[in-house]
Amino acid sequence: MSKTVDILGGQAEYYLNHTCKTIDKQLIHIPGPDIVDKVWINSDRNIRTLESLQTLYGHGRLANTGYVSILPVDQGIEHSAGASFAPNPLYFDPENIVKLAIEGGCNAVASTFGVLGAVARKYAHKIPFIVKLNHNELLTYPNSYDQVMFGTIKEAWNMGAIAVGATIYFGSEQSRRQIVEVSQAFEYAHELGMATILWC
Repeated sequence: MSKTVDILGGQAEYYLNHTCKTIDKQLIHIPGPDIVDKVWINSDRNIRTLESLQTLYGHGRLANTGYVSILPVDQGIEHSAGASFAPNPLYFDPENIVKLAIEGGCNAVASTFGVLGAVARKYAHKIPFIVKLNHNELLTYPNSYDQVMFGTIKEAWNMGAIAVGATIYFGSEQSRRQIVEVSQAFEYAHELGMATILWC
């Protein structure tokens, strides 16, 4: 704790002893081993989706704490693989990305159809997969800030993914289309029992 105090310096007292007076702590869902029961059990999610959420929360070094550590590696499409992996070319190989997530004790690995599809048969039963459904690309000038679907829910389900994720650029010219596409995709994912993650 003394290292934290040293880092915070003159702000240590303020940050470490702060008590929120605007939101009652009884209104906050505190992470814990029963997070799925406390937060999701009364939602409209079906039993299979709840099972997928529990799989996510129940894997890795943070298993059953209510916290998750997900290794997200989807930059290859949006920023080009060279921009992301040139400093460490070992990670051009999809298997090494998944191995890193496993060795790091992550709850899951989130990546593209290509990365996870290349290693699904070997690893989908060893660490939960989260497939990123849509991507922007930065090779077009000027950039359009448009997330486009790169695969289907059924493809993600067939490769053993327990969840899918998507990004919406709220406020962009294409955001209304993105909202519709992602909501329809997420509805189908829930029908198949997959959890969903929205990145904004």
